[in-house]
Amino acid sequence: MGNQQGLSPDGVRVTRGLVLIGVLVAAQTVAAENWPRFRGPGGAGTSAQSGLPVQWTEDDYAWTTPLPGLGHSSPCVWDTHVFLTSAEEAGRKRLLLDIDTVSGRVRWQRAIDSKTHAKHALNSYASATPATDGKRVYVLFASDERLRVLAYDFDGRRIWESDLGAFHQREAQVHGCGTSPIVYQDTVIVANQQDGPSSIVALDSATGKPRWKTPRTLRLTAHSTPFVIRDAKRSGDRLFISNTGDGVAALHPGTGAMISRADLLTSRCVGSPVRVGDFVLATCGGGGRGKFLAAVPIDGEGDLAKTQLGWTRDRILPYVPTPVTYGKLLFLWGDSGTVACLQAQTGQDVWTARVGGNYSGSPICVDGKIYCVAQDGTVAVIAADTTFKVLGKSRLGEGCHSTPAVSGGRMFIRGFQHLFCLQARTPTE
Repeated sequence: MGNQQGLSPDGVRVTRGLVLIGVLVAAQTVAAENWPRFRGPGGAGTSAQSGLPVQWTEDDYAWTTPLPGLGHSSPCVWDTHVFLTSAEEAGRKRLLLDIDTVSGRVRWQRAIDSKTHAKHALNSYASATPATDGKRVYVLFASDERLRVLAYDFDGRRIWESDLGAFHQREAQVHGCGTSPIVYQDTVIVANQQDGPSSIVALDSATGKPRWKTPRTLRLTAHSTPFVIRDAKRSGDRLFISNTGDGVAALHPGTGAMISRADLLTSRCVGSPVRVGDFVLATCGGGGRGKFLAAVPIDGEGDLAKTQLGWTRDRILPYVPTPVTYGKLLFLWGDSGTVACLQAQTGQDVWTARVGGNYSGSPICVDGKIYCVAQDGTVAVIAADTTFKVLGKSRLGEGCHSTPAVSGGRMFIRGFQHLFCLQARTPTE
């Protein structure tokens, strides 16, 4: 990286302005919104943080930290802790790192012995994003022999490990594992949706012991991450999952009991379900493109037919990236760089435009601006508006298959070799 002060003993590159920025940030009373899971609070992928740049150079990073191995998991942030997973030795060693948000220093790193296995070329051996409740951090690692969920405290001590059994891959083209754990109240929930015996599992967050387990029958391995809607129109909390079997399904997050399902997804689910107004949207696809989107009523009951859906769509859809909303608008960021803006409640087209690039990470919306990182490390930023506008493009200088995180006035972007930190600035800076 050019024009840097150099490497600290921990290998962290620090820009000239870090000290000044640190003083300015310390003087501000900005609420530090945590980013505790894949795509942040509620899995929505949105943040109200202002002051982040839309275009930058390598001199604008507060810090960059070299990362061991390779992983596609996204940053999980709580207060001054950034948690990341990675893998070395073709998956034979899986890693969990705790990085200081202010300095970029690696507080601690823990290694877990594992096994290598077949996977998709665009996947990694560490693609599951950690989740945290502020007490412990929870990680998921998969191999053909074991699907493991582990809990660590913030000092790096392993608290428990739960073995969910083998992760079967029987299809002609194996993909590996892509789902991430989430936290609901005092449980850790994992969507174990594979080619073998599948289930949605809730583990006690303090002990790792099973609270409930709901078996599922799938037609294709699913890589989507579930999310919980709390008190949906007085009908109670609902856990939403997506797969080719139940389609878009709602479970009671406290018991695992099935509430509703719309078995209408015929292709693989990689992108995660999201809430859009009165609906939960889920996509499916294959071959690098989305094939079908279903808008399922939040408060549905029992088996839902296609006629009971809010709306559907079968064109210009993402396969891997998860959709994101801003106000009354829905943005579908396609794998091949075509973005569609829709009216969120009705699915009516507003505009379609080509940004360019190929994408394995998902977009996030920050203060009315949508950020998404291409596989080649180009960060594209567009306006979350009814008119298409590119606000800026910046290059990481390395590849990226991850989704950014925003917390405490900072944006964290995980590349193949480094974790990058951008600092929000006040208008006077």
